[in-house]
Amino acid sequence: MAARKKKKTARKKSGGGDLIISKARTKAAVKKCNVGSEFYGALDKAVRKAIAEAEARAVGNKRKTLKAVDL
Repeated sequence: MAARKKKKTARKKSGGGDLIISKARTKAAVKKCNVGSEFYGALDKAVRKAIAEAEARAVGNKRKTLKAVDL
């Protein structure tokens, strides 16, 4: 019998990489407006920036754990 080849699954990427936010949850959180497609990328960028700043603050305080106060 011939061995079966494994298929590689193609992952859909958006622009510069995967989003760390959920489009579905973001849309569900918005009550009175529609969500434009460019909003998701901008939100993802803002979240990544907030995480990077929180990480820098934690490292500056000699911690390896992010806390709410870092935001």
